[in-house]
Amino acid sequence: MSNVKAAVFASGTGSNFEAIMNSENLACEIVLLVCDKPGASVIEKAERFGVQTFVANPKAYASKSEYEAEVLKTVREFGVEWIFLAGYMRLVGVTLLEAYEGKILNIHPSLLPAFPGKDAIGQALQSGATVTGVTVHFIDEGMDTGPIIAQEKVTVMPGDTEESLKVRIQQVEHALYPRVINNIVRRASLYPVK
Repeated sequence: MSNVKAAVFASGTGSNFEAIMNSENLACEIVLLVCDKPGASVIEKAERFGVQTFVANPKAYASKSEYEAEVLKTVREFGVEWIFLAGYMRLVGVTLLEAYEGKILNIHPSLLPAFPGKDAIGQALQSGATVTGVTVHFIDEGMDTGPIIAQEKVTVMPGDTEESLKVRIQQVEHALYPRVINNIVRRASLYPVK
């Protein structure tokens, strides 16, 4: 069992969370799920895996920074070193970015910089793109603008719907994200930043 602790942030069904949890020989231990949508089905998945959860509606806080201060306090209590965004539908603010600089990864269902933001799969179909894909990147204060770590292409087939394309993109995500997490965490353990 790794002594490197990590948290997954998710807002929805948690298919990438599940893929991370099911991956063998993960280079870190997922000790916490942070979810901003009470009632999201990812919460049940976390409970099934025995992962502690922090669930809060950001609208219940006076400001984004107040919400993030609470999240930050919680991840620090769990000794979290890395944060992996997996369908977390919020822009991460300065409170978390400064505390975890270079330690927050995101997965996005397009070949960034193409189709950033919400509904990347719909954007790809509407644009007539013949190729889209998956990007894992470090996050910064922008919307899907941080440094790219890895990308994998997915062909858009004639007659693809959002649902059929999403299924193929998620298959790639579920293989790529755990692999990238392992590479990044292992590399950081070998060459720690002083």
